Amino acid sequence: MWDKLALILLAIGGINWGLVGIFELDLVAWMFGGAASIVSRMIYILVAISAVWCITFLFRDREVLHSEA
Repeated sequence: MWDKLALILLAIGGINWGLVGIFELDLVAWMFGGAASIVSRMIYILVAISAVWCITFLFRDREVLHSEA
């Protein structure tokens, strides 16, 4: 469950960065009142934690991953 949640948050962050790169639009900041708002910062922090969590996928045993699914 945590793995899927982390991947969803990481996808949200990736899409947001894509929008920033292509259109100069920070969708999270736009939706929640600016990049410095508490909600935006919390989302950015959750995306960062998700990215760190997903790094662990590189070091997990493939058989363990398949048995959890």
